Amino acid sequence: MVLTAIPAGFVAGLFGIGGGLISIPVLYYIFGLLGIDQLYIMHLAVGTSFAIIIPTSTVSVLTHHKFKAVDFELVKNYGLFVIIGVIIGTIFAASLKTKSLVLFFSIIIFILGIYLLLIKEKEKTILIEMKLYLKIILGFIVGFISSIMGIAGAIMNVPIFKYFGYSINKAIGSAAAIGFMIALFGAIGFLISGIYLKTNLPLSIGFLNIPAFLIFIPITTFMARLGARTVHKIDKNKISKLFGVFLLIVSIKFFYEYLKL
Repeated sequence: MVLTAIPAGFVAGLFGIGGGLISIPVLYYIFGLLGIDQLYIMHLAVGTSFAIIIPTSTVSVLTHHKFKAVDFELVKNYGLFVIIGVIIGTIFAASLKTKSLVLFFSIIIFILGIYLLLIKEKEKTILIEMKLYLKIILGFIVGFISSIMGIAGAIMNVPIFKYFGYSINKAIGSAAAIGFMIALFGAIGFLISGIYLKTNLPLSIGFLNIPAFLIFIPITTFMARLGARTVHKIDKNKISKLFGVFLLIVSIKFFYEYLKL
């Protein structure tokens, strides 16, 4: 857990993601070794990941805000529909068959990764208005998928914000802020659903494992601050390309998981 928390926190700050893509597979593996009920291992990994993301993303957002890289107006208007998606996604998470969703997710992330590799950072930022219906549709989809995958949604939100004209730095900072909202409502949802199902998992409240939470938090929050500072020292075009490569790796990983299902 300690070794995993270091890269998870740094990448969370660097790309505005929550770190769930790194922490969930490890938590899943560790919980399996500990002999936790197979029926609830993934739920516990996702719920714990969301809880870890809350303080990690808070530190990340505050650091990005110092560099004026968070558009709180966007976070407020778009984030509302993301939260609705998270709430509904959390409700369905316990019973949803994930194979098709994993395939869909890997394809979408692959396309977004290619998009970021091909586009160039513009010298002047020209914002394209995001219509209300697009905020509703995109926000709901991002929230719904994020709640089931246990992620903070930035791997979808950063390319979306880039498309609408935001600089890569502001896209990452704003995505980190929305990631906090996703994590908060996701963690609450998994906490309540775990208690409702009377899972009684060891050293856990609902689908939130206390020891894992306490081990990850001090490390991920420290590393997230370093990652968020680092991103503002790198050339913007390079950040877009790095994020694009990161998305392609994530896409391949999820496609591999799909083949194993």
